[in-house]
Amino acid sequence: MGGLLQRRSARYGLPFILLVVGGSFGLKEFAQLRYDFRNNRAISKEEAEKAGVKMKDSEEVTLETEYDKITKIDTTNWENKRGPRPWEEGNQLYQEAQERNKTLVRNSPLADVK
Repeated sequence: MGGLLQRRSARYGLPFILLVVGGSFGLKEFAQLRYDFRNNRAISKEEAEKAGVKMKDSEEVTLETEYDKITKIDTTNWENKRGPRPWEEGNQLYQEAQERNKTLVRNSPLADVK
């Protein structure tokens, strides 16, 4: 028995095989957790309205009605409209963010440290 454990194949091969087989069982347990705690519960219309989401009836929204809406849209004549960049003149959101940053820096406890 002592000679069998001295062979290279047994000394390196058996731990490797144990690691592979044991790892597959361990991964199976961790993968099963994903399915055990998955929340597949559908949200009712009342619960969605409590959360502030307006849901349409399931009969009202079908693949055919959505396809009809899309086919009515004119996709051949359109114009690319560029949104304002933060650093451009006249961007009110950027100016408000700058004002907030100024007040945060003034009120910061690190403002007095030099």
